[in-house]
Amino acid sequence: MADTETIAFAGEFPTATREVWLKLVDGVLKGAPFDKRLVVRTYDGLAIEPLYPRAVGARPVAGRAPGAPWTVMQRVDHPDPTAANAEALHDLENGATGLTIVCKGSVNANGYGVDSSPETLERVLDGVYLDAGVVIDFNVSAATRDAAKNFAALVKKRGIDPKTVELRGSLNPLGHNAATGTALRPWKELAPYFAGLVKELADDGFRGPFAVADGRVIHNAGGSEAQELAFTLANAVTYLRALEAGGVALDAARRMIYFRLAADADQFLTIAKFRALRKLWARVEQACGLAPEPAYVTAETAWRMMTQRDPYVNMLRATVAVAAAGFGGADSIAVLPFTMALGLPDRFARRIARNTQLILLEESHLAKVADPAAGSGGIEDLTQKLCVAAWALFQEIEQAGGTATALEKGLIQDKVAATRAERLKNAARRKDALTGTSEFPDIYEATVHVLDVAPHAVTAAKETAAFAPLPRIRLAEPFEQLRDVSDRAFAASGTRPKVYLANLGRLSDFTARTLFARNFFEAGGIEAVTNDGFASRNGMVAAFKASGAKLVCLCSSDKVYAAEAADVATALTAAGASHVYLAGRPGDLEAALLAVGVRDFIYVGCDVVATLKAAHGMLGLDHG
Repeated sequence: MADTETIAFAGEFPTATREVWLKLVDGVLKGAPFDKRLVVRTYDGLAIEPLYPRAVGARPVAGRAPGAPWTVMQRVDHPDPTAANAEALHDLENGATGLTIVCKGSVNANGYGVDSSPETLERVLDGVYLDAGVVIDFNVSAATRDAAKNFAALVKKRGIDPKTVELRGSLNPLGHNAATGTALRPWKELAPYFAGLVKELADDGFRGPFAVADGRVIHNAGGSEAQELAFTLANAVTYLRALEAGGVALDAARRMIYFRLAADADQFLTIAKFRALRKLWARVEQACGLAPEPAYVTAETAWRMMTQRDPYVNMLRATVAVAAAGFGGADSIAVLPFTMALGLPDRFARRIARNTQLILLEESHLAKVADPAAGSGGIEDLTQKLCVAAWALFQEIEQAGGTATALEKGLIQDKVAATRAERLKNAARRKDALTGTSEFPDIYEATVHVLDVAPHAVTAAKETAAFAPLPRIRLAEPFEQLRDVSDRAFAASGTRPKVYLANLGRLSDFTARTLFARNFFEAGGIEAVTNDGFASRNGMVAAFKASGAKLVCLCSSDKVYAAEAADVATALTAAGASHVYLAGRPGDLEAALLAVGVRDFIYVGCDVVATLKAAHGMLGLDHG
């Protein structure tokens, strides 16, 4: 065969077109609306189509240098400076290329973190070569806002040229205000002080950037992607104005600001969000009469997706989040260790957080291609829609008077609250599934180790309460609270609350709904007592009595329900069942089933949390 000869496999098939595909789809939908069945919408109401053509003419979004790896950040949050130093050195020796110094009270400190005193910073960074390219980022609160200033003094004390130090100052007063609902003083008074701190670091010779526009507070509160982007952009513009008013030229001021976003397990939305941020900031730069330059964008894996139950699944969520942030062009990424929701992570959890990034960088080579999503029809479309939605919200914040005024008016909180309510509703109904918690729970899971270090005691804020704070949530919490109640009952009595699964008919009749019911109840810590079915009604009743359960759930096909469900419900109620459920929608049988003792129906889309709370109440479990 000649080198130029090709085998035209595709030539043997008819040309595939969108019209042909739509015709095939219509045959499957049988007249059902295309938009309702195959088009999904984000929490911003943005439509995501099932199929996209290539985006012709798309250009890569300018981000980190092509082929360059992102910085592998590792949290330094142990409250003991000596222990924190040991972990920092271990991480740097094993692949981390940056350290995030988590200070007490900062966003996602989770009750831990170090203080910002010069003595503490000196001890924490003992042995760290600050001029060797290690990125030092900070997570600060109002009480620890002097961290960057004290770090600068440490650099001077060591005789290091500040220009050789990769400092990210993380000054973020508006983000702290939003998270706490407090303010040291009104923004008009605080802005000159903020600008002075930034200028002082620049005058010391550090390259920066120093001020961070941080969207995590919106993400933590259950906000949408467009809301996170709009808040981040509005903060950056507010900081830009403050610096300009403080005498800093706009061209220099923009380089003093960087960005931080949350990266979660929704891969495509996370990629699009990071790309959209760069496009939005470029638009701001153009409006300022500046030629756009790539912004410095950092990522942290999302707090709200973390779970306490089956925490090993957090490793998978974090892996997807890191990949998405990397594809989206993040300059640095920090991974919350998989046990973060349980306490202070140990060295194993820290190693997994670090190696998640190293494997993706060094073995999967995810950073080798600049903006790999460029030209993807779906990602380009989603990026553009996010830009439009976020820009509209940004303009609304600007029209309200900027971030500080919008927070005082409750504009931002109200929008986020509406999204949060919808998100929690979908989590409770398992529309947004949490693997290992709301789906496929393991009520027999082993305890995961965390360090025996108590979190800091919460102290009353010295700042003035100014407006409603944005809460910090995890979507798994309602299910975890139910599991905690079950655990307490088990610790007190040696047995868990139970539900007896009355499996009717053959194995093929009940298996699907038996698995559904078991996952359903065990998500709330109610142990499902199951079986392979019974040859007789008496055998089923006897097994129920022997199970010690008070609750019963009938499991089978609709056909078997029509023939047997009423009689079985009557027999089990007579045998002592206090509450009978049926797995599936009852349809036309509802009235007849309710009449013979079936009290509830569990099905895809029902409120799982509310149903399980009610079950706990019937079992007398203490939620106090």
